[in-house]
Amino acid sequence: MMLIRGLGASLLWILAGVLGLLGVVLSVTVILAPVGIPLLMLAKKVFGYSMVVLMPNKVRHPVKHAEKSSKKGSKRMLKKSRSMAEKGKGYGRKARKSLV
Repeated sequence: MMLIRGLGASLLWILAGVLGLLGVVLSVTVILAPVGIPLLMLAKKVFGYSMVVLMPNKVRHPVKHAEKSSKKGSKRMLKKSRSMAEKGKGYGRKARKSLV
């Protein structure tokens, strides 16, 4: 999957480079500048999209993945604390009696 994602991102990157080069050439000529400037903006968007395709989902949306992992961790800790409480029932009472 990562290989296909990398190949697609590299093809988009090459396409963006060609669009950018064509936009620069068209912008240099005075008559075709209205075509070249939007083409440069399109090349910038395609460059950005190629980087989005290349990055894994955890890097693109770190907050969403942090929320998911914290929810899983809190559920796990709750289960552990319940099991620890069940194992240690009565120990607190014995310790309080020994102090008195």
